[in-house]
This record gives sequence, C-alpha cells and structure tokens, in this order.
Amino acid sequence: MPSPKPRPRTRRRAPPALRYEPGKLIDAEEALAAAAAALVALDPETIGRLVEIGGPPPLRRREPGFAGLAAIIVSQQVSVASANAIFGRLEAALQPLHAEAVLAAGEATLRTCGLSGPKIRALAAVAEAVASQSLDLGALATLPAADAHRALVAVKGIGPWTADIFLLFCVGHPDAFPAGDLALQEAARLALDLRRRPDARKLEKIAERWRPFRGVAARMLWAYYRVAKARAGVIDLDGAPADLADGRGSG
Repeated sequence: MPSPKPRPRTRRRAPPALRYEPGKLIDAEEALAAAAAALVALDPETIGRLVEIGGPPPLRRREPGFAGLAAIIVSQQVSVASANAIFGRLEAALQPLHAEAVLAAGEATLRTCGLSGPKIRALAAVAEAVASQSLDLGALATLPAADAHRALVAVKGIGPWTADIFLLFCVGHPDAFPAGDLALQEAARLALDLRRRPDARKLEKIAERWRPFRGVAARMLWAYYRVAKARAGVIDLDGAPADLADGRGSG
C-alpha cells in the first residue's frame, strides 16, 4: 500500500508592513477640523457621505500616559457601560492611577474592580514595563509612528488594536488606523455597499485612499456606524474604547 502523500504546508501570510504617513498631530478640535476638511477634499464622495450621515467626527482625546493606556486595555471586548464601570472602580481604588499603584495593588484588589485574569496580567505587564522604563509612554509621540507601534506591541498584553488606538486617541497620530476593529470593518461594508465585511487586510487596502488622514477616517467611520446601526438595526459590533468611540475591540 503506497504511503500517503505529505500534505503541502500552508504558508502563513506575513503581516503587512507598518506604514504611517507623518502629519500634524490631531490634538485639538481645530487640528481635527482642518484634517477633516482636507480628507473631505481628498475623497468627497465617500467621506462626504460619512459626514452627512454621521456628522463631524468627535475628537475624544485621552491623556497619553499610563491611565490612558489602562483605559484602552480595560475597554477591550466589553461594552461601553461595563468598561466605564470597571475603569471608574479602578480609578477610585488606585489614586492616582499610575504604574506603581497597579504593581502595589495585587491581584485581589484588581479583581474587585471587575478586571478579568487576562486584563489583570496585561495591566501588570504594562505597569512593569512603564515602571522599569522599558516602555516610555511619554516619548512615543516623538517617535515615528511605526517605531511607537513596535514599542507598544513588544509588551505582553498589548496587541496591534490597542497600539493603534493609543496612537490614535492618546498620541493623536493622524494616520493611525486599527484595521482589525470590527466596527470599522462593518462601517466600511455599509458605507461602500460591500457584500461582505472586509477583514483587516482588505480594510487596510481600502483605507489607502485616505492617507495621511486614516485616523480621521476612522473617527468618521465610527460616527457613521453609530448612526447607521441605529437606523437599520444592524448587528452591534462595537469598536474602540469606551468614551473614545463606540464600544469594544480586542488585542
């Protein structure tokens, strides 16, 4: 009996290369308004429709330190209400909320705030990296965005979504774009009348037209999605952290 032929190995596709176009930080309403106007001029048909339905995109800036990153981690894969409640308890228990306070708190205290085991481990890893200065959050705004992204994901518990959300809302990078966010993907499907929700790779390709303002386009897509899902009763795929956009993301 002939031996079975070995199955061909499935090649894993390499992740897309990190590329962020440089630009003025979106750190105030005036900067956001100017970038939004430039983006409408760049793609008047699609972006104009997003603004017409979703309205002007909100800034929703977060402070670029440890508390801002902690809020993003807390918001992963939970509803807006749950994220707000958990983060509120965390801030109340650890005043002020900084890396050393998390390391000193212990697991029991963090669990009473409503944090799950994985999120406790992620927060502890980030707190250790910040306290040991292996992750300098204050310096991220001075780095090229790709380098800042790599510095963030080098810490266990910080994935690409978390890194891009931090770059977008805490640092204010104009071209940060969390393509793995489900709400962005669903918003793109609705706005562009696609048959299927695009995956991260497809959405990255779609968003090429919006450089160097992909971060502004993301804000517009979230705002559009919030209105569109209310109108049509579409499936609730929340994206971005509580108080930043509309719900939840992962990693």
